[in-house]
Amino acid sequence: MGCTSSKHELSPEDLRFLKSHTTYSEKKIKSWYNGFMRDCPNGELTRESFIQIYKQFFPKGRAENFCEHVFRAFDSDNSGKIDFKEFLQAINITSQGTPDRKLDMAFRMYDCNGDGSIDEAEMRRIISAIYELIGEDIEQPDRQVEADERAMNIFRMMDKNSDGVLSREEFVDGCLNDEQLYQLLTQSSRFGDNNRGSQSSIDD
Repeated sequence: MGCTSSKHELSPEDLRFLKSHTTYSEKKIKSWYNGFMRDCPNGELTRESFIQIYKQFFPKGRAENFCEHVFRAFDSDNSGKIDFKEFLQAINITSQGTPDRKLDMAFRMYDCNGDGSIDEAEMRRIISAIYELIGEDIEQPDRQVEADERAMNIFRMMDKNSDGVLSREEFVDGCLNDEQLYQLLTQSSRFGDNNRGSQSSIDD
C-alpha cells in the first residue's frame, strides 16, 4: 500500500483512492495526511505508537490488550504497521461509517485468528480486553469472572444455529438487534470519535 516511504506529499494515486474509498473531501484528506506525517515521518504507524495514541482516550483503563485487537483490524494487509491509507479508511469507518461497516471492522477484530468466524475463546479474549479498557470499578478477579460470563451469554445469544462458532451474519444480526450490545462491541469507534478532539497532531 502507499505512504511507506519518507515522502511529504500525498501522491495523486493515493488521493484518488481515498476520495473514492472514504467520505472525506480532498482538503480534509490532505489535512489528515499532514497530521499523520508529522506524527509518523516515515509514513507508517507502528503498533507501539498506535497503542500510545489510543491509550489517551481511556485513561482509567488498561488499553494495551484491546489496542492489539484494534491495531489488527486497522492493519488490513497484515504488515505489522499501519500506513496512511489504512489509517484514514479505518478512521472514516469508525467515526462516520454505517453500523454495518463498523460491525464488519468489529468482526475482523473479534476474529483473532482470521479464519472467518468467531469462537467462544475469541469472544472471551475481546470482552476481557473491553473490561480492562473501560476500567470499571471491579476487582480484577471479579472483573475476569464477570467478563467471562458476559462473553458466554453474548456468544450463546448470537450463535443461532448452535454450531459453536459465529458467522459474520450471526455477529452482525446479534449486534443490530441489541443497541446496548452494539455499543459495547463497537468500542473501537471511540477512537474515531475522540480522535477528532485529540491533542495529538493527527487531526482533521
